[in-house]
Amino acid sequence: MLRWSLPLVLVLVVASLPSRAALPRGLRKPVEQLRAVGREGAGNEAAGAAWRKVAAASPDVLPDVLGAMDGANDYALNWLRTAAEAIEQRARQEGRSLPVTKLEAFLKDTRHHPRARHLAFHVISRADSGASARLLPLFVQDPSNDLRREAVDRLVALASATAGKDKAAAVREYEAALGFAREADQVDAIAKRLADLGQKVDLQSVFGWVTRWHLIGPFDNSGGSGFDKAFAPESGFDAAAQAEGKKGRVSWAEHTTKSEYGLVDFNGPFGMLKEVTGYAHAEFWSDDARDAEVRLGCKNGWKVWVNGTLLFGRDEYHRNMEIDQYRMPVRLRKGRNEILVKGCQNEQTEEWTKEWEFQLRVTDAQETPVRSSR
Repeated sequence: MLRWSLPLVLVLVVASLPSRAALPRGLRKPVEQLRAVGREGAGNEAAGAAWRKVAAASPDVLPDVLGAMDGANDYALNWLRTAAEAIEQRARQEGRSLPVTKLEAFLKDTRHHPRARHLAFHVISRADSGASARLLPLFVQDPSNDLRREAVDRLVALASATAGKDKAAAVREYEAALGFAREADQVDAIAKRLADLGQKVDLQSVFGWVTRWHLIGPFDNSGGSGFDKAFAPESGFDAAAQAEGKKGRVSWAEHTTKSEYGLVDFNGPFGMLKEVTGYAHAEFWSDDARDAEVRLGCKNGWKVWVNGTLLFGRDEYHRNMEIDQYRMPVRLRKGRNEILVKGCQNEQTEEWTKEWEFQLRVTDAQETPVRSSR
């Protein structure tokens, strides 16, 4: 199943965030030892003793322990998260109060790590039964997928309660929830509820996929050689141009995807091929010069250019495909912009390796679709 994901690129540590120097002196080294944990158990021995020290700390330090998650790797995040949970659990068992006001200030600062903020929300909610209803409406456009999802779930629950009394009002409430939803399964569920109420949903429009392309191929990718080789389409786009492909001359062909999830399938025009490379070109028109993000989902090797500038690429194959799997910042120019996608297929022949496709959309930093003006 397609699902939303956290960005591959651009995890920035904001210098203005509170320093870990705010931690009590006796906790600074243990926290740094937890942050130093790496792959394959690197640092685990020191982390075990450090974890016990952090987990035994006063509940007053919870916001600072959560703050230590900023910029941490996934391994360190798990150590710090469980230490914070242990602090909370012990405080409850001992009947000690939690620093709810400071935790709420931490939660509302979107510069902090999404996982840390999500944990802070649940600590607050367990300490204050009314906090969830009060805070969730703030998160319908939150950069944390987890917080946004819970906020949308609340809107869906409200719409569901309305459906039996006022169908038109329920449709409006579901449509509002749909406008904020970002995870594919959640979008699907809301669209189904709207369909049950007789309201058709245009998922292509909801997501804002780029759907109109020109495709050309196949070119060679024997032994994975095609990823780094610059074939003719990388030199510029000419809809009437031909190029030397893997087995003869190839030319550009118009392609419009009908997929609700914007999937552009190279197998359609080119056939079920292996060890090949294809290109897709699209025009994207912007009314103004502006910052945006190109967001791609792909399980094949790929590269993306905008206006001739390479944004990023991944030379790997057949990992899970996710909506917004890769997020690449870009500066759109006013007027016509060109997007070029290179998709490589490898030599594997298992059934689950046959997909040769991608999906792409342009958004702002808050995941709101930016649509071509033409």
